[in-house]
Amino acid sequence: MQQIVFEKPYKFIPPHRGSWWPSLIQRFDLYGLYLRKVEGVESYELRNQHLLRESIDAGHGVMMAPNHCRTSDPLTLGYLAKDVGFHLYAMASWHLFNQGWFTAWAIRMMGGFSIYREGIDRQAINTAIDALANAERPLLLFPEGSTTRTNDRVHALLDGVSFIARTAAKKRAKACGGKVVIHPIGIKYLFRGDLSRAVDPVLTEIEHRLTWRPQTHLPLFDRIAKVGSALLALKEIDHFQQIRTGSTRQRLDDLINRLLGPLEAEWIGHTELTAVVPRVKALRMKIMPAMVKEKLPTEERNRRWNQLADIYLAQQLSCYLPDYLADYPSVDRMLETVERYEEDLTDKVRRHGKLHVVIDVDPAIEVSPERDRTASVDPLMETLRDRLAAKLAKLALESPLYSV
Repeated sequence: MQQIVFEKPYKFIPPHRGSWWPSLIQRFDLYGLYLRKVEGVESYELRNQHLLRESIDAGHGVMMAPNHCRTSDPLTLGYLAKDVGFHLYAMASWHLFNQGWFTAWAIRMMGGFSIYREGIDRQAINTAIDALANAERPLLLFPEGSTTRTNDRVHALLDGVSFIARTAAKKRAKACGGKVVIHPIGIKYLFRGDLSRAVDPVLTEIEHRLTWRPQTHLPLFDRIAKVGSALLALKEIDHFQQIRTGSTRQRLDDLINRLLGPLEAEWIGHTELTAVVPRVKALRMKIMPAMVKEKLPTEERNRRWNQLADIYLAQQLSCYLPDYLADYPSVDRMLETVERYEEDLTDKVRRHGKLHVVIDVDPAIEVSPERDRTASVDPLMETLRDRLAAKLAKLALESPLYSV
């Protein structure tokens, strides 16, 4: 399990509001240097950035709402900010500020501020609302809430996006009659290297873990699918004591509910059947407070850490989409899938390089201060999701199908 929760009191970290440091970072392309060296993103392409410029020039409060498939996503938007000519504020998970003093400093200098996902962080929410209401800088917020490694699909969006946008719209309209808008942004990565050469060492290591010989005799698609089937079966044996039958989707759902259901019964009193990320957040909000504020007995502390590990696994499982490869076996989907295997097994992903990122801005969605309460689904979130999904579906076709 990656260290994304911490057993210590949370303290809000505000954004740096000056322009000297972010201007310096833009001028010397420091985010580009990091992207090339650490994330393997070597080139970029901007599309429809004039739409963002028009919203800024109109004086609107602007929320940038991209998909979130890789950890490199926030920094790639530095290219967009530099081209259009603005600095931004960005909501960033608190765990990122706990990865060393330099990382914490750099995030803050680039306009990042912390959000505590294991509780209700009113300071972070108010900071985001004020950024939009005052239209001081565009606000970057990832509606999916966490990285997915499924670049071509949109996962469930967090309702907090709508609350922040509507509250800011109401506040801005009252103060000056101004507007708040949301720009969906599609981020698409294209791998321009040799796929077989990139993933073979990763698959070989995983196959050795499974006590297999390297399955190099199989076509690459079949090799990836076979490894995935084995990893799922091992988790089923771990939690069900047997390999399950049924469709992959049903097996994944059953495993997720096996992990979360008993915890929800203990901590919440009933089992939720909503999207996984909100379920994960609700459980962490119940489990974490006593770990942070009280000195728990060692046995209880260890029990809760085991529960947090199960919660983490459930969230990771939710990012596996059974039809993702079969629907469109592209170079990029195959690379993403192998990267996810490696990340879930080792908590790390090796750098392959040769990534080209496309950043495509969608037209603005004007935010109404009031929500239509007669609608079963928030119209704003529905529009945002539909726009992102359509954008990613179009960008997905730019990934070449894999051929030997």
